[in-house]
Amino acid sequence: MTDATSTKPQTNPRARLCVMLSGSGRTLMNLLDVIERGELDAEIALVIASRQCPGEERARQRGLTTIIEKGNTESGAIAMHRLDALLAEHSVTLIALAGYLKLVHYPPRFEGRVVNIHPALLPRFGGPGMFGERVHAAVLAAGVRESGCTVHLCDNRYDTGPIILQRSCPVLGGDTPETLAARVFKQECIAYPKALQLLIDQGVPVDG
Repeated sequence: MTDATSTKPQTNPRARLCVMLSGSGRTLMNLLDVIERGELDAEIALVIASRQCPGEERARQRGLTTIIEKGNTESGAIAMHRLDALLAEHSVTLIALAGYLKLVHYPPRFEGRVVNIHPALLPRFGGPGMFGERVHAAVLAAGVRESGCTVHLCDNRYDTGPIILQRSCPVLGGDTPETLAARVFKQECIAYPKALQLLIDQGVPVDG
């Protein structure tokens, strides 16, 4: 007798993500949790960290293939040929930047397949040096009433690629960079998986 409770067939193969990070790994953990709940049709094939950091340690603890690449270019970013080799070795089909603090020069074959999340409503409060609490401090200094996050495709520049989606939240009286960051991150946890799923549904190649 067929088990009526058996799960529905998955669409195969799944998108294979390379997550690149430099910090705490919170975004990576969120993506992994969403995947494990069956809410994102992907798997994390590789984690690349730009340095030793909590995110790299947390990735290893969750059993993810993880490497540290400090980079040898002038900017300290991983060289394109090295990145291309790693992506091919692990059959990666989609790159997700998750607090990666270097400018990524990705292989041409990954055009339209490199995604970043920024903790503000671009095009404001983006660009070189605008990351983490610096962004939230700038938002508060500007006196705006709304902030949020932006998921966008990368174009070999900082925070200027085509926007996939944005989610907003209020800036409250008495906010500090820390309190605003916490509110924005709640939106990031929703926005990033949703944006990645949109790309996957639109037919991001899954054969490398």
